[in-house]
Amino acid sequence: MKTTGALQLADGQVYTGELAGTASVQGEVVFFTGMTGYQEVLTDPSYRGQIIVFTYPLIGQYGVSATDSESQQIQVAGVVVQTLANNGTKSDLADWLAASDIPVLSQVDTRALVHHLRTHGDQVGSIGLNEQSSSQPSNLIAMVSTKTHQVHETDQADGHVVCLDYGVKKSMIDALNARRMKVTVVPFDTPKSVIEELKPDGLLFSNGPGDPVQLDHLTADIKQLALSYPTLGICMGHQIIAKAFGCQIEKQHHGHRGANHPVRELATGRVFMTSQNHGYVVQTRSVEASELVPAYQHINDGSIEGLLHPAYPILTVQFHPEAHPGPVEAMVIFDQFVANILKQEVAYARS
Repeated sequence: MKTTGALQLADGQVYTGELAGTASVQGEVVFFTGMTGYQEVLTDPSYRGQIIVFTYPLIGQYGVSATDSESQQIQVAGVVVQTLANNGTKSDLADWLAASDIPVLSQVDTRALVHHLRTHGDQVGSIGLNEQSSSQPSNLIAMVSTKTHQVHETDQADGHVVCLDYGVKKSMIDALNARRMKVTVVPFDTPKSVIEELKPDGLLFSNGPGDPVQLDHLTADIKQLALSYPTLGICMGHQIIAKAFGCQIEKQHHGHRGANHPVRELATGRVFMTSQNHGYVVQTRSVEASELVPAYQHINDGSIEGLLHPAYPILTVQFHPEAHPGPVEAMVIFDQFVANILKQEVAYARS
């Protein structure tokens, strides 16, 4: 059933629209600039608890696919769009959101809303609540991380990667399986001794939601693990590895969320168009005093987009090389990681 509803921001700004669903929710209000990939975004654990504003004016036009979800459920708290397509089919996005009890506010002036967020910053907002709290859950990662070990086999595996699950996307596991890596996904707080017993050839520190301060109590073990195995950190994994090696993290005014962010590899000058989803970044000045060196930089704002260790096979990236949705040219990051595991050289394939 649709009724008149509203999104209320923490600074008092209100945006009205047509509300589908009866749930009342609160979360950080963020915007995504991609024209496609709404299903992947809605099921990405990194968006857990957020209210997502889609900037493209029509969302849901190609329905929902059984194969495109990044996790087993919708992770966002709520959805705001200008127009929500209703295709009248079993793969209809509107029906999927309704079945999952996710409130959708449509017929909203999303252009004005996004302009406000870009000017005043990402902030907490609510749909259907008369009062809201300024606080957010203290450990979103614990909510999305696996509770048990999950093994993803592949034919004729050349190596074994253990993934510390801060909210890992299915596409990351698929990318490693495609490169003949067996992947074991473990809870985010798995003790170092348990990981060592699994005898990994490499470690993946995954993406995840919220503030990396959630993992501060684990940084000592994270550093020792990263120094012991070829390591790849992606998004949250990038940030927590950076912290473990002496970098500082800061909140962005408004995050990077979209499928068209240009990133330069500093060693070669090569530019990737990348998929991104983050609200925190490594503080540039802090890298100079750390054990790591910059590897990638965002062309638009100069922020740190990746780090390397000069003596150990440790690579981190702030962007999403699995690019689901988004361009695929940064998938070479997985080639580099696997090459580190197999102690091989990897060459760029010019596209």
